[in-house]
Amino acid sequence: MRRTGLISLFAFVLLFSVGCKNGEGKPDETAQAEEATQKKSKDNKDKEMTSSDDETEGITSKMADEHEGDEPEASPLTEMEPAQPVVGRSVSYGTVDGQELTGYVAQPENAGSSLPSLIVIHEWWGLNDNIRKMARFLAGEGYRALAVDLYDDKVAESPDKAQQFMGAAMKNKEAVKTNLKEAYRYLHEDRSAPRVGVIGWCFGGGWSLQTALMYPDEIDATVIYYGELVTDRTALKTLQMPVVGFFGAEDNAIPPSTVRTFESTLKDLGKDAEMYIYEGANHAFANPSGKRYNPKAAADAWKKTTAFLEKHLK
Repeated sequence: MRRTGLISLFAFVLLFSVGCKNGEGKPDETAQAEEATQKKSKDNKDKEMTSSDDETEGITSKMADEHEGDEPEASPLTEMEPAQPVVGRSVSYGTVDGQELTGYVAQPENAGSSLPSLIVIHEWWGLNDNIRKMARFLAGEGYRALAVDLYDDKVAESPDKAQQFMGAAMKNKEAVKTNLKEAYRYLHEDRSAPRVGVIGWCFGGGWSLQTALMYPDEIDATVIYYGELVTDRTALKTLQMPVVGFFGAEDNAIPPSTVRTFESTLKDLGKDAEMYIYEGANHAFANPSGKRYNPKAAADAWKKTTAFLEKHLK
């Protein structure tokens, strides 16, 4: 009887071992289910990364098509003079992954310590002298204007380089977001801005909207010049600030149909939003840099921009 019992016990142990995986005490079916779940999770993450990469490549390629043959020459917009004397300088406004962020800040010459402020986001060319001039023009309107650098101190001199720099930034969106968060912190906390708005052109126009979505309650005014738009109702529902946008009817990167959907979604949600689409204007029609400048459309957009900021930031 004792021998029979030992044989039975041995047989049970053997069968149990065969029915388990790697000696871990987990039945094959359980292990297989866990493997399937892990594989599905990995596949989903891979699909999300692929989708994100495809979206990044898509918008970057569209911008490249719109800027084919373009150059970052100063547009007539930069020939304006500030409405009052201003001062400007390079400034460190934060860090990303231990790397110092250096931008350009301008303000009225005799300004006090607390001023309504603007985060100024460059075109796809980068933070060049033309964007610095735009910061000075905005300072002339009575603001502290911080022109950020989202390209790690790189400035494009050709569409190919601009596409490269924009693509790299779009593939590292978390670093860009941290950069813009540091800009907001600098103006709001370090410089005690009572109100903060955001403005951007082209690549910067899309990030102007993204900054508003990051700070839906804190940003006080958002200006978008033909930037990538978001039409998701859930995301746009969070926005609490007024939004104005300027777009070209001939823009294939940000087509009028997308602009109208964006505007109608915001208005359906009860938001203060106004989008302007200019007939005969291309993408980048009001860029500080480039050869796509449309004088009539750019002048009207700038007039509307300064009136919008005056109303909502002062």
